[in-house]
Amino acid sequence: MVVFYVLLAIVALVLLFFAHTLVRLKTGNARVAKELAQTRYTPLEDIGAVDSVSILPLVDFYTDNPRLKTEAGVAYLVKAGETTLLMDVGFNKKKAHPSPLLHNMKALDIKPDAIDAVVISHVHLDHVGGMNEQRTKTFSISQGPVDLREIPVYATSAISASRWNPKPQVTVTDKPQKLAEGVATTGAIPRNLYLMGYTLEQSLAVRVKNKGIVIIIGCGHPTVERIVERVKMLFDDPVYAIIGGLHFPVHGGRIMAGPINLQSLVGTDRPPWQAIGEADVDNTIAVIKKISPALVSLSPHDSSDWSLERFKAAFGDRYKDVKVGTPIQI
Repeated sequence: MVVFYVLLAIVALVLLFFAHTLVRLKTGNARVAKELAQTRYTPLEDIGAVDSVSILPLVDFYTDNPRLKTEAGVAYLVKAGETTLLMDVGFNKKKAHPSPLLHNMKALDIKPDAIDAVVISHVHLDHVGGMNEQRTKTFSISQGPVDLREIPVYATSAISASRWNPKPQVTVTDKPQKLAEGVATTGAIPRNLYLMGYTLEQSLAVRVKNKGIVIIIGCGHPTVERIVERVKMLFDDPVYAIIGGLHFPVHGGRIMAGPINLQSLVGTDRPPWQAIGEADVDNTIAVIKKISPALVSLSPHDSSDWSLERFKAAFGDRYKDVKVGTPIQI
């Protein structure tokens, strides 16, 4: 009888948990819809332009170089004209020093003092350097000392530099703004995620002369539709390239808990029985085709091999792989 009541209590707690998450999901989705409906920004007319931009993946899931480390996280070195930005700092799941990011920087002869600014797309563990960093709202290049200069850090919410890289100073970029010549942030775009809750994510927009806007995305939680909508609100230029994560862990994910695809659960504003699926990938491909960019690159850190192959088939010669150590030149 005792066992029966224990099991009954467990079932009741599980049902209560799901009821709570579903209520929070509905409330959060309503909040996001209201915020997006009320969002209006004037065009960013004075950001200038650059002759070229290079995006070098320093952390991601695949590489062709056996000297480099990979993981289910993101860090991109973005060189736009005379400015060098580090977008996100990876996962460092093993809490290592040197981290995969720092290891790869050394292997590629990239010194920390070459970085002019850091951009944190959003405060999730695979972008800020680990679970502890997500929990404490900090970011870490590695789990040991890294001598970054007193450079600016642009984040969508208040975070701090960790004790391992304490010098950088954080500015909250909740609204679109110029970061450097030819480079802007889209500002924070909200999305309410199942389990993760209210999430703010920003993308980079780089204006390249005679081409258009290059959009560089961390995870794509707000959806590519909303990111492009924000870019069109800010610029008259065409979208030339879409590069980065769009979160499509379909038929497999990069972060698993046994048989459970965690990325599939946390990456959507729907309940878990309506997880991200094939239709979501195909719908996004259709949206991007209407925009007709010259270049599309999907990060494998949060998208499955099935999704990568779907994008490759859809965009053909316009598609380029995102691989650690292989620069994307525009």
